[in-house]
Amino acid sequence: MSKKVFLICIVICFAVIGILPILFMLAKSVNVDGHFSLFFYKNLMKSGREWTLIGNSFTLSFLTALFTTIIGLPLGILFAKTDLPLKKTFAILFTIPLLIPPYITAISWLGLLGREGLLSKFLSPAMMEFISKWLFGLPGCVMILFSTFLPIVILLTITYLKTVNQRLEEAGRLVSGWAGVLKGITIPLIMPGLLLASILVFLLTLGEFGVPTFLRYDVFPVESFAQFSAFYNFGAATAAAVPLVIITFIVLTIERIFLREKTYQLRPAGGGNKSSKINLGIYRKWFLIIVTLLCFCIVILPFLILFFHSFSVDAYKEAISRAGDSLFRSLAYAAIGASMLTVLGFFIGYLIHSKKFRFWRAIDSLTIFLFALSGTVIGIGLINLWNRPATNFIYATPVIIILGYLAQYTALTSRITVSTLAQIPPSMEEAAQVSGAKWMRRIVLVTAPMAKRGLIAGWLVGYIFCLRDMGVTMLVYPPGHDTFPVRIFTLMANGSTELISALCVIMIITTLLPLGIGGLLFSRFLKRGN
Repeated sequence: MSKKVFLICIVICFAVIGILPILFMLAKSVNVDGHFSLFFYKNLMKSGREWTLIGNSFTLSFLTALFTTIIGLPLGILFAKTDLPLKKTFAILFTIPLLIPPYITAISWLGLLGREGLLSKFLSPAMMEFISKWLFGLPGCVMILFSTFLPIVILLTITYLKTVNQRLEEAGRLVSGWAGVLKGITIPLIMPGLLLASILVFLLTLGEFGVPTFLRYDVFPVESFAQFSAFYNFGAATAAAVPLVIITFIVLTIERIFLREKTYQLRPAGGGNKSSKINLGIYRKWFLIIVTLLCFCIVILPFLILFFHSFSVDAYKEAISRAGDSLFRSLAYAAIGASMLTVLGFFIGYLIHSKKFRFWRAIDSLTIFLFALSGTVIGIGLINLWNRPATNFIYATPVIIILGYLAQYTALTSRITVSTLAQIPPSMEEAAQVSGAKWMRRIVLVTAPMAKRGLIAGWLVGYIFCLRDMGVTMLVYPPGHDTFPVRIFTLMANGSTELISALCVIMIITTLLPLGIGGLLFSRFLKRGN
């Protein structure tokens, strides 16, 4: 099969997996008894709830993006450009909340700030009532999603700081201190990347389902899920999901027009020189104290609370007994999903990198669109497309879960592939072509082996996001095929505090242990490669 035909097949495959379900959902939302109708949209507008949902969704997303940017930017600079002690360790620790389902963090904070939380032993009932009301609402959602998505701004800031030409900073240092250089040179240069990080946090918060549901804060994903699961009103659920599609599309369109070209232009600075380090001097100790306290509050403390509540062998026995089957299913589905994401993401990334087709930008934008879209929207779209007798072999099996993973997370593996392929000299594949090797043979024997670091990294990232997924899986999983995050979420309604805490601890360990082992092996692999 020729290169062009194969890549077109990949595009068609991706369109069927990710785009077609959304189109079916949109078409069905205006189809009532076989006729075009805006009945469900009119009902939503008449109820007046759409304005409440819009206000709540935008407020939550804006505040989360604002706080993550304000805090994430200085943290990224501290970790990338200063002599702060343990900065690599801090960078890893701050990333942990992103790797686990956000509602687990919400559960841990409930164990501290809830009416019967740990603080209730020290504070009055009236004070605990006030704190609990604060948690169950906008402030609690912002606090938890801030800690969840803060790593996005930190990591992207660190990444884009590597693109800054050090000669510009050195020239600025001749006339100003580091504060002036950062304000006048460094931050303006990485501003497109920083705005991209803020937009990504905004969209991910807009589509978040677990935390607002748990903390009873009405937003569009919660409304859509409630209409589908509680009332089985498919039309109303779709009508509530469509605004998320429209808002996500509009925001990403604005990002593409004003930022995408600028972020494409951000590339690692040449010259091979190490970045100039900022000497914190007498402030080094104070920065260390501030970062340590922040890390303790938003990363370590929530986990300590879960460990405290689950400090019982019986709790873990019950957890394994009631959810062990779901745990093994999650591990299996995550491994399968990560493997398929690696393959699909590699070829999508190759298409984007090679710019073989004029629509490569559109493919890149669509992957980002699906990643930023709410999992509940993707789930409803998949149900619309595959819930029919002829496709029951997909809809009634775990295949539908894997399709959900592929639809939402291809952007991760494709972006990693693009970054990896940019570091491989084109002459390597060209040399194989001159020797007579066909394209697929060149990919298998030349390009893929040289991109193996990126493929391994992509598999690990895909595995973690598949393992933690709940938004898509909650809607599409067939009977008897629920995953571990879904089982935890469903048991929260009537499970004991000890049981739920034990389940959350198992989820954290299951996520972080393979990642730690994989990261260690990956780092050793890189050292051997060098």
